[in-house]
This record gives sequence, structure tokens and C-alpha cells, in this order.
Amino acid sequence: MIPLAIAIASLLAACGKKEDAGHAAPAGGGMPPPAVGVVTTALQPVALQTELPGRVEALRIAQVRARVNGIVLKRLFTEGSEVKAGQPLFQIDPAPYQAQLDSAQASLAKAQANLNQAAAQAERNKPLVEAKAISQQEYLVSVAAAKQGEADVAAAKAAITQAKLSLDYAHVTAPISGRIGRALVTEGALVGAADATQLALIQQTSTVYVNFTQSANEVQQLRRSLAGGGLKSAGANAAQVRIVLEDGTEYAKPGKLLFTDLSVDPTSGQVTLRAEVPNPGEGLLPGQYVRVRLSQAEVPAGILLPQQAVTRGSNGDTVLVVGADNKPTPRPVKIGSAWGNQWVVLDGLKPGEQVIADGFQKMFVPGAPVKPVPWTPAAAASAAAPASAASGQ
Repeated sequence: MIPLAIAIASLLAACGKKEDAGHAAPAGGGMPPPAVGVVTTALQPVALQTELPGRVEALRIAQVRARVNGIVLKRLFTEGSEVKAGQPLFQIDPAPYQAQLDSAQASLAKAQANLNQAAAQAERNKPLVEAKAISQQEYLVSVAAAKQGEADVAAAKAAITQAKLSLDYAHVTAPISGRIGRALVTEGALVGAADATQLALIQQTSTVYVNFTQSANEVQQLRRSLAGGGLKSAGANAAQVRIVLEDGTEYAKPGKLLFTDLSVDPTSGQVTLRAEVPNPGEGLLPGQYVRVRLSQAEVPAGILLPQQAVTRGSNGDTVLVVGADNKPTPRPVKIGSAWGNQWVVLDGLKPGEQVIADGFQKMFVPGAPVKPVPWTPAAAASAAAPASAASGQ
């Protein structure tokens, strides 16, 4: 019996040791704090950028319209080509206008002959009236006839000028240089001057305008911040704009801001702005939708954070700041505008603080300590690549 009791006591002692060891394991061998990517804040001058929707407009637009009535005989240009000012575009039937010119020239010849006869008669009557061989009344009639002949000649010359203009208008030429679109009429079409039939459209697109709008409230806030010293003017670069295409790429050529409208549209509360953008390769087309990236002012001491580090909500914007005990703490911040893929932080952070930008999914227990490691976009991309490869397998 004694050996059996000793064996039972030994078994119970062994179980007690195992239980004590099981209770002691979490205290000495727990999981290490999760590693999170942090960004160390630093003050730096930051240009405030605003992206606004805009439309491209040709620098100059000319509607080629008929100035005389007639049948279109020929189209003298290639659709979609570059044309020069004065280049022939259409030929309207000139026969009626050539006939008018011939008639006007004949009328001039007739008026000139009548004038010569009347002038000669008045010249002959002048010594006769002085010799009282004819009455004063007869002399005045001859002088008046000569004056009337001069007027008839002047009217005939004006008719010739008008006939020549009509004949010239039958040869339709380009009013400006630029790229011409498709022909809006075909050979055989009847066009008229009364309704000014449009024949084609020419647009200058080597340089284009981009028209965009900004709310009057934003413009006023910007001006107040500049006046109060909270923002510094961007100086010479304040007039520079960048164009962002629909696919998100930035157009190679920068533009310049031409003007800000002095009045506010009462229906929309917007202020109209216009930029001029070089377009040598005609990458921008009239009517195209773009976004205008405008640098309007500069924050002398701003902080940039990756957009993923900021939580935006209806109650404000917050970030997670790693404290001295390596515990993350929420911090409200004031966000300005976007700067590329980063936010401009205007208030709420101090230089040298560590803000969590990556690894949120590792923080299972709120307020638990974390292990901060420097975060860079390149490191984040390389860390994401193995994860995506593993998920693909």
C-alpha cells in the first residue's frame, strides 16, 4: 500500500508542476508587439494645390460662312488638315457676280460719257453767259447736268466695287490659320448670305485655353489667409498650372494662369478662371474634360503625411501617434489640401512625432504597445508584393 501511495503522490506533484508551468508561460513568453510603419513628422514649405474641373477651348475659332448666294462648285481643301489664312476653301458659282461686275463696268462707261458731254456743254456755255448770248438759267442747267454726271460716275464706281466684292466672296478663303474640320456642305449645295450658311470650322490648337471655375468661398478664404500671414504667396510660380488628363496622367507642358474673373456667377457661386497651355503635339482637344492643378499659395511650415495615415470622418480628421511608451494614441488634426498622394497637415502635430502609416491590421488590441519602424512608399510596395504573390498561390 505504501508504494502505491508514494506513486500517487508523485503523479499529483508532476501534474502540479505542469499546471504551474502552463500558468507561468504567458507571463514570460507572450507575443512580441506588432511592427508598424511610422512617418516622422517634419516642418517644410508646402505649396497648396487645388484640382478643379475644366474644359479645353481653342485659342481662336473661325466659322467659315457664305457671304453670297449661290451653288457650291468645289471644295478646295483636305478635311482635317492645316490651312493658312487666305487659302481658298470653297468655290461658289461666280457667273452671276461676274455678270454684275460687267454690268457695273458698262454703267460706269455710260456715266462717264454722259459726264464728258455735260461737262463740255457747261464749259461752252460759260463764255456765252458772260457775253449774255444765253440766259443765266440755261447756263445753270448745263452746270447742274455736269454735276449730275459726276454723281452718276461715282455711283457707277461704287457699283463696280460692290460687284468685285461679291465676286471675291464667291471664292471662299480661310480667315485664320489653323486646323480645319470636316466640310459642312457638299458640292451642289445652295448656300446663302441671308442665313450665313456655315461651310466649315477652323480652330487654332497649337496653344489652347483651359477654362475652369472655383467657388467664391474658396477664393475668399485663400485671400484672407494670404492677408493674415497664415499663407505665403507662391511668387512667380503662382501663375503656373498643370493639366491632369482623364486617365490621371499629368500633361507634359505647364500652363499659365491668365486671369481670375472679377465677378461671381450668381447661379452657381463660382468664379471663372482661364489658363493658357502650349499644345504643340495637339494632345489637348477642344471640348476635352481635364482637371487643372493650381498652386495658389504656400504654407511656410506644413507637415506632409501619406493619405493612408489620416482617417477622415464627419467628426473630423485623426491620426495615430506613437507615444513614448510605444502606445498609439488618436490625435485630431487639421488637414489642408492634397499634395500629390499626401495630405497637408496644418495643425495638430509637432515636428519629430511618429505617425502610423502602415500596419493598422496588426494592431488587434487597442492601446497595446507597437514596434515603430520607418515607413517609406518603396518599402510598403515591396512588402505588399510577397503578400499578393502568396495570395495568388
